[in-house]
Amino acid sequence: MALDGLVLHAIVHELQTCVGGRINKIHQPSENDIILQIRAQGQNVKLLLSANPTYPRVQLTEGTSLNPLDAPMFCMLLRKHCENGVIEAVEQIGMERVIRLQIRHRDELGDMSTKQILVEIMGRHSNIILLDPATDTILDGIHHVTPAISSYRIVMPGSKYVSPPAQNKQNPLEADETAFRQAMDQTVGEETANSDKPEQRLVAAFSGLSPLIAKEIVYRSRQGGESGQEVDLGALWQAFDSVMTAAREHRDEPVIIEQQSTDKLFFAMTPLTHIDGESTTYMAPSACIEAFYGDKAERDTVKQRVADLLRFLHNESNKNVKKLEKLQETVDDSKDADKYRILGELLTASLHAIKKGDREIETVNYYDEDQALIRIPLDPLLSPSENAQRYFKKYTKMKNSTAIVEEQIEQTHQEITYLNSLLQQLSVASLSDIEEIRDELMEQGYIRDRNKKQRKMKKKKDKPALACYMSSEQIPIYVGKNNTQNEFLTNRLAASSDTWLHTKDIPGSHVVIRGDSYSETTLREAAQLAAYFSQAKHSSQVPVDYTTIKHVHKPNGSKPGFVIYVNQKTLFVTPDEHEIKQMKVTIK
Repeated sequence: MALDGLVLHAIVHELQTCVGGRINKIHQPSENDIILQIRAQGQNVKLLLSANPTYPRVQLTEGTSLNPLDAPMFCMLLRKHCENGVIEAVEQIGMERVIRLQIRHRDELGDMSTKQILVEIMGRHSNIILLDPATDTILDGIHHVTPAISSYRIVMPGSKYVSPPAQNKQNPLEADETAFRQAMDQTVGEETANSDKPEQRLVAAFSGLSPLIAKEIVYRSRQGGESGQEVDLGALWQAFDSVMTAAREHRDEPVIIEQQSTDKLFFAMTPLTHIDGESTTYMAPSACIEAFYGDKAERDTVKQRVADLLRFLHNESNKNVKKLEKLQETVDDSKDADKYRILGELLTASLHAIKKGDREIETVNYYDEDQALIRIPLDPLLSPSENAQRYFKKYTKMKNSTAIVEEQIEQTHQEITYLNSLLQQLSVASLSDIEEIRDELMEQGYIRDRNKKQRKMKKKKDKPALACYMSSEQIPIYVGKNNTQNEFLTNRLAASSDTWLHTKDIPGSHVVIRGDSYSETTLREAAQLAAYFSQAKHSSQVPVDYTTIKHVHKPNGSKPGFVIYVNQKTLFVTPDEHEIKQMKVTIK
């Protein structure tokens, strides 16, 4: 795990700026995350505490989060005991992955009390616990641990707090050379003792060291030599002491490096010289962690939030595909309508030869070139004239239904296109985009609005936030990532002379180049964005239409985001994710 004790040591040092700060607001945007809004040293900061099983972390953040309409119970409890409280201390317990926030707060009776928030970074067992330190009683945890889950420790309201199991390892920041040599020589289980890998012995001997940092220390001790060569214990101590001295003195160098051979990302608070790749250095540990985890954690949260919408849209799309098949069968059947008209006319010409009660009649088919005989089934309960009229009615019904069915086929095609566009939008959606798509589905009557009253009470934004990319010529290019944004961008924000782009016959985003003074370079960059934010994201030579806004119109009664356009030209581009990431983007 990259987020080891050394990383938390650097984070805790950075968070000393929060000591003495007041907690103004507390939010719980997801089931795993808590955000404390703190006023400290004359500025407002946001502290993220995450017990995400995949991306647990503690960091200062500048990201925005979408909060639920109704705060979860754990969030309400934190507000009761910690909101408006003052942070007295931020500490790391030893070199373990546990951070303790001590908060002084005035309770409802006006008395001063102290509470602690413990953040345990332990992979899928990560937790955030609110504790009364006077009695070591757990007030609650963001994740409950019952006796059925763990026999060692329980995390439930009212239970006694028990620390995670001790690993009986040395604190690497306190080790001198003698203690280091003793720890490396000490037997720590058969597997480690018999291992020739010094990095494994480092991890087994010292707390807070991840395999990543252990490999870095060993690599430095070999001075970049081959991994198979023997490690000199004296050289290993020198490398170890160098890393630990930098950590003790808080000379942190937060870095993210992308390994060339595997394209994997790694981060640490010290340069990773043993990994060959392109590295990026950050000013602070939180900025490094935000860059490493931020997008991944948001994608993970987005995936959870869109699961129900994806399931619903796939089901609706499948229903419409089956409906289309049945409608097409009806159209195919209607092609035989003339057969019933002919039968009705032949019966009319043969009324004199039919008696009520006859089950069939054999007559000459005057419409056949050979004028062969034909047997026509009859209903014995009907008169000859009624039998003829029965065939005429069937002919009329089938002819009339053809026009209706063809109209339904067109509507079903539009419905499938609309649903596919929503599926494409969800594939690139951020958290705020998801809520706009959900609101759209509620407004269109696809899903029920269970929180209608709360939503009406909540002040709605006048305009959606749009992603604005700057071309290499510094021309703004706006991208709508859902139908709410597409409609606002195309129908309200864009001027008639602006250039509008969209993938040809492929669901995707509306893209607008502001102004009319730009070169072919900006046009191709905008086309790249249109192709990238479309269903053809992973295709090559994607056709992208472009025209001016004055030639783009929304038909009356059409689905959200649907437009028609004329006087277009077409570009063919291949989306390049690396180039798009190089473009500066802001939210406006």
